[in-house]
Amino acid sequence: MLAAIAIIADNQSQEVEGIIDSGPSTVQIMVRFLRNLTRLGFFRGFRSVRKVILFARKNATRERLTLIRLFEELRGLGYAGGYDTVRRYARRWSQERGASTTSAYVPLSFEPGEAYQFDWSHEVVLLSGVTVIVKAAHVRLCHSRMLFVRAYPRETQEMVFDAHDRAFALFKGACRRGIYDNMKTAVETIFVGKGRLYNRRFLQMCSHYLVDPVACTPASGWEKGQVENQVGLIRERFFTPRLRFKTLDELNGWLLDKCIAYAKAHRHPEFADRTIWEVFEAERPKLVPYAGRFDGFHAVPASVSKTCLVRFDNNKYSVAASAAGRPIEVQAYADRIVIRQDGRIVAEHPRSFGRGETVYDPWHYVPVLMRKPGALRNGAPFKDWVLPAAIERIRRKLASTGDGNRQMVDILNAVLTDGLPAVEAACAEALGHAVHSADVVLNILARQREPAPPANIMTPAALTLRHAPIADCARYDNLRRTN
Repeated sequence: MLAAIAIIADNQSQEVEGIIDSGPSTVQIMVRFLRNLTRLGFFRGFRSVRKVILFARKNATRERLTLIRLFEELRGLGYAGGYDTVRRYARRWSQERGASTTSAYVPLSFEPGEAYQFDWSHEVVLLSGVTVIVKAAHVRLCHSRMLFVRAYPRETQEMVFDAHDRAFALFKGACRRGIYDNMKTAVETIFVGKGRLYNRRFLQMCSHYLVDPVACTPASGWEKGQVENQVGLIRERFFTPRLRFKTLDELNGWLLDKCIAYAKAHRHPEFADRTIWEVFEAERPKLVPYAGRFDGFHAVPASVSKTCLVRFDNNKYSVAASAAGRPIEVQAYADRIVIRQDGRIVAEHPRSFGRGETVYDPWHYVPVLMRKPGALRNGAPFKDWVLPAAIERIRRKLASTGDGNRQMVDILNAVLTDGLPAVEAACAEALGHAVHSADVVLNILARQREPAPPANIMTPAALTLRHAPIADCARYDNLRRTN
C-alpha cells in the first residue's frame, strides 16, 4: 500500500508516511490521501508547494508572505483545496527546516573601553505635520551598554562623522575598536576574510579619535548583536507611538535626554546591582580621551555660475561675487555648507535637504549692485531681506526718492568696509538728526574713521626737571674759546 501510494504521489513517501503514522485504517488512509492528492498534491505535486514556501520564507522579514497570501498564490496557480491543508503542510515544513538550520552562538564579553558598535536604522516620525523617514545613527559601548542615538536626513559620510563626534563628546572619550557593518561610507572593497579597503576620509576620522575599525562578516549581524538589539529597543521604546516634533533638532534633543534617562533607570544585564549609567561612569576613565571635533566634511568640486550660484545636492547656494566664473570646492557638513576658493571661504550656509531650493545671502550681491543699483528693487536675493532696524528705516525713506536705490546701495556697500554695527550706528545717528541722506551717513562713517588725537604722555617723576635751565648764550662763546 505504501509503495503504491508513493508512486502515485510522485515518490513523496515522507508525506504518505505522515498520513499512515496518524493511525487510521487502510481505507481511511486512502481516502485522506486521495483527497489531499486531488487538492494539493495532484495540482503540481508536493514539490511545487515546497518551492513556493521556500521562496516565500527566504525573503526578508518585511517581504515574507503570510500563509493567507501564500494560499492565495497557490489558488492562482490552480490549487483547488482548502486553507487548512496548506497551513498544516507549511507548519510541518517549517518545523522540519527549523530543526535542521538552528545555529548556536558564543556569548561575547568586552573589557571597559575595548569596543563600541555602530549601525543605522530607518524610523518614521512627524516633523511639522509631515511624515518623514529619518535615518537614526546608533552607537553602543560594548562593556557598559551605554547607548546613543541621533536622527539625520540621510546616511551620507558627513552624517557618519557628525554622529561619531556627538557620541564621543557625550561619552567624553572613544573606545580602542569600532565594530561596523560593511557600509559604503566606510568600506570601499571587501576582500576574503576580514580584509577590507576602508574609505580614506573614514580612516582619517578613525585616526583622529585613535580608533581601530573592524568590519563584520557580510550578512552576519550577530557579530554586532548589541547595537542590532539596540535598534529594536529604540524603535519600541522611543519611536513608538510615532513621534511628533517641529524640527529635527528638537527631536535629537529629546532623543539625547531619553538615552540618558534610560541608562540611569535600567539595570546592567551583567552587573545586576548597578545601572547602565553607573557602569558607564566606571568605564569612562578607560576610554581614549576625547580629541575634539573632527573636521568631518565631504568635499566636492564645483563651478560658480554668472549669477553667483553653486549647485550641490539638487539645491543652489550663493557665493561672493568675486568668486563668479571660477572653480570652487564645496565642503558639506551634516548641518551646513562651506564653500572655499583658493583656500579662503567665499560662502557659508545652513544646509538644505530639499530639492530645487535656492539659498541666498544678499550680502554676496552687494558689490554687483554698485554697477546695477536697479536690481535692488526686484532682485531675487533681496526679497524679504531683513536688515537692522535703523538701516531698514533709511531704506523705506529712500524708496520714495528718485535716486533712492543708488543712495541705498552706497550705504550697503559701506557695510563691506566699515562693518554692519558701524553702519547701523551711523544710520541711527542720521535719523536722530532727522536726515536720511546717504551722504550724511557716509560723512558720519568718515568722521568715525579719522584717527583720534594722540593722548598726552605723562612724564615720570624721575625725569621731571627740578631746576629749569637758564638761557645763557655766553656758553657758546666759551665753547669756541675752548676749541
